[in-house]
Amino acid sequence: MIHQYTDYSLLPHNTFGMDVKAASFIEYTSEDDLRRLLDERRRMQAADPLLPIGGGSNLLFSGDFCGTVLHSAIRGIDVVREDDRFVWVKAGAGEVWDDFVACCVSRGWYGAENLSAIPGEVGASAVQNIGAYGAEVKDLITEVEAVEVSTSEVVHIQADECRYAYRQSIFKNDWKGRFIITYVTYRLGKSPEFHIDYGNLCAELEGKPLTLSTVREAVRRIRDSKLPDPRKQGNAGSFFMNPVVERSHFEQLRALYPSMPFYEVDAAHVKIPAGWMIDQCGWKGRSLGRAGVHDKQALVLVNRGGATGAEVMALAKAVQADVKARFGIDIHPEVNYI
Repeated sequence: MIHQYTDYSLLPHNTFGMDVKAASFIEYTSEDDLRRLLDERRRMQAADPLLPIGGGSNLLFSGDFCGTVLHSAIRGIDVVREDDRFVWVKAGAGEVWDDFVACCVSRGWYGAENLSAIPGEVGASAVQNIGAYGAEVKDLITEVEAVEVSTSEVVHIQADECRYAYRQSIFKNDWKGRFIITYVTYRLGKSPEFHIDYGNLCAELEGKPLTLSTVREAVRRIRDSKLPDPRKQGNAGSFFMNPVVERSHFEQLRALYPSMPFYEVDAAHVKIPAGWMIDQCGWKGRSLGRAGVHDKQALVLVNRGGATGAEVMALAKAVQADVKARFGIDIHPEVNYI
């Protein structure tokens, strides 16, 4: 089924709370619907920009979108294969990501629990390579099913073709705009295997039994304590990616800031939390116009009420400049500017 609207408000479709409109908004419920839509666009020689979106949790609109927004309502969570150790689960791109995690936990499937409460939808998980608390979705994905925009052909892309890296994939770079994801297949474990040694997750679980449910609830409690509810204060979660720097640069900084937190990447590189650097620059809790830095987590930029995309972008630019001036490090938005 296809639902199409014109001059459509995108306020319910972006967690930053930008009150902007799309010239056209189309929602589809099946892969065949999507293929028909793309065929029709080619037949009509449509030249307007095309923007596929998920839950809008990683977008910042600078104004109205003078094109067509496509939103997947493809649902379904189905076991497609299993053996003694693993289960392969195929989910529709329009499934809410946290609903998928909840399903995994309820079925006793291990691997997604650390990714609880991340906003967005299944399709976006494969584009963004979402991650939290030492886990990344790339370690679960085995295959991405998509439709090629230029041909309407269905393609099956294996995980090793996706060029996954920290918050990166080929869908964000070389193949940007080439495919629209329709399904993602994940491999989950059947036996307990937890990863709780990241951040304060271990401390949050102290004294509690170690189960899928307790890990999921611990992650949700930590996130709720740090991150604002976008229904109450517009935001896109972590606004900046944590930069990975050369070890020599890290050692120079550690001599100046002995208590600086960090995460080992490899022999030559170290990851430094962007939120810590932003906090050190004095931005936590500050505002620039109607946009601000969250008072509990400096990695989060918020809409304090009525902010425009331009105001949020100006704030981000000011934060980036201060971090660069103090630490000699460029930090880059995880959020996509539209």
